[in-house]
Amino acid sequence: MLLGKAVRLERILNRNTHRTIIVPMDHGVTVGPIDGLIDMREAVNQVAEGGANAVLMHKGLPRCSHRGRGRDVGLIIHLSASTTLSPYPNAKILVATVEDALKLGADGVSLHVNLGDETERHMLEHFGEVTSKAAEWGMPVLAMVYARGPKVKNEYDPEIVRHCARVGTELGADVVKVPYTGDVDSFARVAEACCIPVVIAGGPKMDNDRDLIQMAHDSVQAGGSGLSIGRNIFQHRQPARIVQALHGIVQRNWDVDQAMELLADNT
Repeated sequence: MLLGKAVRLERILNRNTHRTIIVPMDHGVTVGPIDGLIDMREAVNQVAEGGANAVLMHKGLPRCSHRGRGRDVGLIIHLSASTTLSPYPNAKILVATVEDALKLGADGVSLHVNLGDETERHMLEHFGEVTSKAAEWGMPVLAMVYARGPKVKNEYDPEIVRHCARVGTELGADVVKVPYTGDVDSFARVAEACCIPVVIAGGPKMDNDRDLIQMAHDSVQAGGSGLSIGRNIFQHRQPARIVQALHGIVQRNWDVDQAMELLADNT
């Protein structure tokens, strides 16, 4: 591995555990300026103080979120986009380059691919282009790979998620993000099919903390390498505290009750 890529990966993945907590903050392009992502400096500061390894955002947001103080946190620049206003919301297109990310001092880039969409071929083409260019520069790539399209009946089906993870691996990503399949045994089959770290998405805002903590715990027990969770962190009533609890699960092998005890302690 190129030294530059190794150094950058250590800003995204804990160098001792090879696990990570990434907080995506790219939602503004997709759905607009939602709660939790209005004051970007405060949003980043909260998750950094909690112990997140990296934040993920589009190329225009670092100027709004660079703090110049506080705890350091890795930066991943998201390269693809679509909006919910489009008649084709699952069709992602490239809106930034690896070179853009380098100029911003980023530690990695990410892109989103929806397998099964009518425009899948274009997204896969972009995926290949990005990983080839990233390899030239020693830039890590996080691939968000989901199954969303007319033939997809259940995007959480373990075999479909396994396929998504394998696509990310085979097309050159360094980390792949997929949905959690719902239980340890099925997600273990997803993780075992990849030779790169597999992290789980957070999905819609959850009703309670225990469900989130349990999902994080079970995914790591199954061989996952951590989390890439947005709304369930930055829209939490205490973003720094929920990241601390998740950090205990991911990086320190806490059980669910230990994490819940931290959340219950308001001192």
